[in-house]
Amino acid sequence: MMDTIDCFRLDANRKINPATRSKFGQFMTNASVANFMASLFANMSGEIRLLDAGAGVGSLTAAFIQEACNRQEKPNTINATVYEIEPTFFEHLKETLSKCKKLCSLNNIFSDFTFFKDDFIETNSDLLSNSLFDKNKLKEYSHVILNPPYKKILSSSKQRKLLSRIGIETSNLYTGFLAIAINLLQNNGEMVVIVPRSFCNGLYFKRFRKLLLSSTAFKHIHVFGSRKKAFKEDDVLQENIIFHAIKGGIKDKVMITSSHGPQFEDMTQRSVSYDKVIKLNDKEKFIHIAASDMDQYVVDRISTFNNSLEHLDIKVSTGPIVDFRLKEDLCKTPEKNTAPLLYPLHFNLKRIEWPRESKKPNYIKISKNSKKWLWPNKGYFVLTKRFTAKEEKKRIVAVVYDSSLPGELIGFENHLNVFHKGQKGLSKNIAYGLSVYLNSTLVDKYFRLFSGHTQVNSTDLRSLYYPPLHVLESFGSKIDENYPNQHKIDRLINEELTQMTDKEGFDPVVAQQKIDEALEIVKVLGLPRGQHNERSALTLLAILNLRPELSWKKSEKPLMGITPIMDWCRNNYGKEYAPNTRETFRRQTMHQFVDAGIAVYNPDQPDRPVNSPKTCYQISSEAFDAILTFGTDKWKEALAKYLSQKETLIQRYAKERDMQMIPVELAKGKEIKLTPGVHSQLIKNIIREFGPCFAPGSKVIYVGDTGDKIGYFQKDRLKELGVEVNRHGKMPDVVLYYPAKNWLLLIEAVTSHGPVDAKRHSELSGLFETAGPGLVYVTAFPDRATMGRYLAEISWETEVWVSEAPTHIIHFNGERFLGPYD
Repeated sequence: MMDTIDCFRLDANRKINPATRSKFGQFMTNASVANFMASLFANMSGEIRLLDAGAGVGSLTAAFIQEACNRQEKPNTINATVYEIEPTFFEHLKETLSKCKKLCSLNNIFSDFTFFKDDFIETNSDLLSNSLFDKNKLKEYSHVILNPPYKKILSSSKQRKLLSRIGIETSNLYTGFLAIAINLLQNNGEMVVIVPRSFCNGLYFKRFRKLLLSSTAFKHIHVFGSRKKAFKEDDVLQENIIFHAIKGGIKDKVMITSSHGPQFEDMTQRSVSYDKVIKLNDKEKFIHIAASDMDQYVVDRISTFNNSLEHLDIKVSTGPIVDFRLKEDLCKTPEKNTAPLLYPLHFNLKRIEWPRESKKPNYIKISKNSKKWLWPNKGYFVLTKRFTAKEEKKRIVAVVYDSSLPGELIGFENHLNVFHKGQKGLSKNIAYGLSVYLNSTLVDKYFRLFSGHTQVNSTDLRSLYYPPLHVLESFGSKIDENYPNQHKIDRLINEELTQMTDKEGFDPVVAQQKIDEALEIVKVLGLPRGQHNERSALTLLAILNLRPELSWKKSEKPLMGITPIMDWCRNNYGKEYAPNTRETFRRQTMHQFVDAGIAVYNPDQPDRPVNSPKTCYQISSEAFDAILTFGTDKWKEALAKYLSQKETLIQRYAKERDMQMIPVELAKGKEIKLTPGVHSQLIKNIIREFGPCFAPGSKVIYVGDTGDKIGYFQKDRLKELGVEVNRHGKMPDVVLYYPAKNWLLLIEAVTSHGPVDAKRHSELSGLFETAGPGLVYVTAFPDRATMGRYLAEISWETEVWVSEAPTHIIHFNGERFLGPYD
């Protein structure tokens, strides 16, 4: 169902008028995100009253219904209420609701769907306003699933006034929707929403945070690492999060997960206490989302500096000059009675470069209108940009202005933040020390953890922790005419932290630098773009056993399997990946490492079965020798040498792997190769020995391969026999068609797991229920010892064949011999 509804979404996206989208701020949820959101609900039993406001084509409602129908403990009834005001979505939404009703009916769930073509805020602000006098009139929901519109609302707008009337003060539609939804949610009701991260901090969302945190308890927060990928088809520049909360819930543990994009293929996870997310004594009630232990180390390290700007007697303000209000006073060249005017464009490599050729003015006239906004041109001011460009690596960019420009007054434009002392500059060492701190990687990483946008407001800067004055003084005293590079800045910060804590702890900045270097190596070694990510960088570090504090020349060559690699990432770099990402590591990192000749597969035992728990990898000798030189003068030469022989290496390793493959002749002149191992050998024996003996003249329709899962598949022929397998169908290892009897033999090759037990019998029956031929279920074992371990599990009405006694077969039913059972 969700595949069809995702097509509705794509179709609606093409049809919607861009002006309408801009007006309502609508960005629809794709199927994978919707399914993930629905999976977060803890309880879907009993009587459900569901709310989906801003429903679009109904993706979230559909995902909720599908999840509820798939749960072991299903609901008795589902009454869903959806709101949508965009006519482009109406037809698709109606069709979605129809499909949901049919699915509920198939699962014996009574359902009722109400579709309001009304403004959610307008309708429900009236309801909530009336409910202040009559609580019985208010309809409460047990579940809320929401992707609200993202749009700023002016104080003069109709929505803002309606929200204010019911005591909700907010500047964005999404928090307005959320606030109303919280009020409509019953006690112990659950809500799962996808929203911008911006509400987690900042002055504008303080009232909303107070409502959210006083009414609900977070249970799960998911962070998207990529700004664009959650809404890939749309131009969304906000960072988005998904959260699951319970109204009136217990505030104990919060599960925090993260993924780079909406497929959740590289998901990390960690469970934290509630006070790690919302600090107990934080008056601003900022929401801290540390998605990994390494992120938590950032928070913990910066918390060592526990001074506020107020405690330091330093102020930070937004630049007071709003240029469009003082247009008549702006000038590009000096005139009589003018003062210098600084914009972000005057930043150049941690220094001020003024004047500059641009469309912006360099001067401002000192007039009756402008004078009150100009400050004394004395002392050292620290300036930061309020907005950073998408391509800039850092959010906070700080420079020192030393009051060296001509004149007694100075103008700071509104796109700057200015650190000062009563509108006058700071001392030289304090100013330079403060700039060093603000430009550190530690502060940048911390700021990214609690800020979901590229804007840096003075409120955000006031919320940071700062070192004491004597430490800022010390930092500043070490700055000469050449401003320090990033490495020196970070070293200064780390040395101070080590001295203050009297111990050398895990340094997240050093760890991130090592990950960045590993990613650089992954790129220059020629891996495809799909491997240019943190997961692949950490995998490279793991198979080199290179901890953050070690130099590249300390690399080693351990043998490592996928699970040990994941454990290593957690233990050494604080990144805990979810257990279900093992296949992502194997298929989307290690396969490519092996194919590129960077890693070797099972070097200790090349013929080890693919599905063996002892499967391992090792860095190739050639890649290892090159990587040892990274960061030295020899690196370029060693890299060039490696790349020059790369194709030869790939061919050599591929040939070595191919030599281990097991050839299987399906018919005269037709041969396939299976990956090495006992399982593949058993498949070969099924085709060469079982088939000719018990189904002479049978045709091979399908052969599974433990390497790529499909070794051979006559899909069209199977379709002719009445079976069309969807992509979710788990095929048996071998399918034979026996024309003489018109039978399909469904054969499972068992070496370590997976006989045809009652559950598998039911799965195969469902998968092949449309087949024209009769069905015969067979479990094949390599020997009787293996069979003995599974005898208690084997289903009745199936056959068992043992490869070491190929002319015998065991019938698990005394009714008759080999043949389909009706």
